[in-house]
Amino acid sequence: MGLVEHEVQRDAFTVVAEFRSELYACLTARSDALFELCDALLCTDDPVRTLVDLALDPEHRRGHGALYSGINHGRIDLARLRRALTSVPLPRAGDGRLVLAVDVSPWLRPDADTSSDRSFCHTFGRGLGKHQMAPGWPYSIVAALETGRTSRTALLDAIRLEPGADLAAVTASQVRDVVQRLVDAGQWREGDPEVLVVLDAGYDAPRIAHLLADLPVEVLGRLRSDRVMRKPVPVPWICPPQGGRPPKHGGEFVFGRAESWGEVTAATVTNTDRYGTATAQAWDRLHPRLTRRAAWLDHEGPLPIIEGTVIRLAVEKLPSGGVNKPAWLRWSGTGAGPADVDRCWQAFLRRFDVEHTFRRLKQTLGWTRPKLRDPAAADRWTWLVLAAHAQLRLAHPLARDLRRPWERPAEPNRLTPARVRRGFRNLHAKTGTPAGAPKTHSPRPRTPGRLEEPTARHPLRRRTPPRHRRAYARPAHHKKGTKPRRGSSPASPVHRHDPDDVG
Repeated sequence: MGLVEHEVQRDAFTVVAEFRSELYACLTARSDALFELCDALLCTDDPVRTLVDLALDPEHRRGHGALYSGINHGRIDLARLRRALTSVPLPRAGDGRLVLAVDVSPWLRPDADTSSDRSFCHTFGRGLGKHQMAPGWPYSIVAALETGRTSRTALLDAIRLEPGADLAAVTASQVRDVVQRLVDAGQWREGDPEVLVVLDAGYDAPRIAHLLADLPVEVLGRLRSDRVMRKPVPVPWICPPQGGRPPKHGGEFVFGRAESWGEVTAATVTNTDRYGTATAQAWDRLHPRLTRRAAWLDHEGPLPIIEGTVIRLAVEKLPSGGVNKPAWLRWSGTGAGPADVDRCWQAFLRRFDVEHTFRRLKQTLGWTRPKLRDPAAADRWTWLVLAAHAQLRLAHPLARDLRRPWERPAEPNRLTPARVRRGFRNLHAKTGTPAGAPKTHSPRPRTPGRLEEPTARHPLRRRTPPRHRRAYARPAHHKKGTKPRRGSSPASPVHRHDPDDVG
């Protein structure tokens, strides 16, 4: 072992030990039980199947009763834990820029009628048209992305979305808090490159960029392929003979019509090993035409003009062999050059590392395995999983490749978090635990008492719009009191008259 490698390992060991001490200080009630539960989560060999199995590990010195007591009645200082997650070394891009990815991952609870605050979550299925909505707890998670061919991310924050929450407003508030903690921790200073926030197609990227305009951030989001943007008004504007005020919007930029695109502002062609030839084209100063509805209904004053750069990314092939369609991206900055275009689409491809992180949290660390009833208990378990994931990332330089006989040797500094978890028990023996030893006592005698009242149930029902609020006009031959068309059955659902129908 060289001197440089020894210094790196010593610094990493110090960071891990300090984070574990800070984590224990963040646990304000049932701290010993919660801390040992997190250690058992890190030191167990197999993927987590049930929560009670963690009580059988040597690192969890208490019984299963203490485990459930810590989950259901413990307390965590989330403000301090959030500061601890942003104070550790974070991954950065090649230019030293922080790249944050925001995405929602559901904790599905379809049969938990006694669990409150559930909402319908979008789930992806295998195959075309297999997507469906299932009840559960959606969590909005912010992670710092790492450069290079790796799937490691640094999880910084998690918020459970309340039913009916405004996703754009909650995301903007969450990103604002994370960026402020990064500034307070010294992760971003004046003169550093602006923080890049990467979003998927489910977010309103222009609105989020407008809400975060006062922060040193850039918002990069994916757009649907059927969107229509507006070009800026030509300068100088020639007033028509009939007069009138100058328009706010220029011509249309239809994603599906190439003849409406106009001149390309910047274009790059890059040869990649994974996607083949990647061609990116950019158009500057495009904006959506806003109307006073939905989120902009209560906006005070005139509606803003949110300009940005639209990027069209087309690759030669996909690794999965799926349908190869171009991706449309929107960057909140203007005046993009070739370097900015390359940086944006490469950062968007790194966003898919969050999907691997979600799969690791659910399949290996067992994030969504426990059948918890209380959403507050689900929040405590979620933060314990995030703290365990942070320790696996920080302990990466200290791990050894304990591979299975059928696995290939990993390259130096390329161990996956699952392989780091295999050797964490050896690191746990060196760092020790700040948790106190359990107290031995005999079980109390069971006293007879009255039966508990039935638990309240919170069933979910899909809301459907009333029939009299149709968005389209009813044809004349479908109106009430008219005869059906010739050849149609009176019992047909189209012509069946409802006494409550006021169409």
